[in-house]
Amino acid sequence: MAAEPDLVPPADPAGPGLGHAVEQLVVALPPKERACVLLKDVFDYSRDEIAKLVDSTVGGVKAALSRGRSKLAALPAAERPSSAIDPGEAHLLGLYIERFNRRDWDGLRELISADARLLVPDRFAGRLADAPYFGRYARLAAPPRLALALVDGSLAIVAHRDGPDGADGPTPAFVIRVDVRDGRITRIADYTHCPWVLTDASLAPVSSGVREP
Repeated sequence: MAAEPDLVPPADPAGPGLGHAVEQLVVALPPKERACVLLKDVFDYSRDEIAKLVDSTVGGVKAALSRGRSKLAALPAAERPSSAIDPGEAHLLGLYIERFNRRDWDGLRELISADARLLVPDRFAGRLADAPYFGRYARLAAPPRLALALVDGSLAIVAHRDGPDGADGPTPAFVIRVDVRDGRITRIADYTHCPWVLTDASLAPVSSGVREP
């Protein structure tokens, strides 16, 4: 019997939804399954190459791929069309962005519920109050500049950094997802360590209309 081909073409061509799918991959899968699915389904490495990269066997890679793909397939769709933008959510995210860019950390905390959760993939998952989250940004000599945008059709915050020597101006670096309920921020998912989430995402700037003194 002929051996199973190592490279299997995707059922659907890659498109704007890939960025959101990769973001789901970060949140939903443990490190080995995430690495295998990312290397195989996004970067199209062979199973032999992946086995060497993740220090496993080809059989182990196949098993991790099967588990990871099954978990991703079970996730509910979370795409939202641009017409579904909630003005209240856009305003709150606009306040978050304005205060972050002014380094008004106390003002930022006023927007967040006391029991808000924080996710920084591969670094932290828990209560925001238990993490030195804003303190780390406050210590940066040049923190990123935030802007509101639709990322794959869903409202989000995009962090921008200057290119080498500032020659290219600010460019999108990573995404921050913020959950809102009853006029307060209840969850922050910061993908600062996963810049590739934006690699194939569709971006569209959005104006919140917020202009604080």
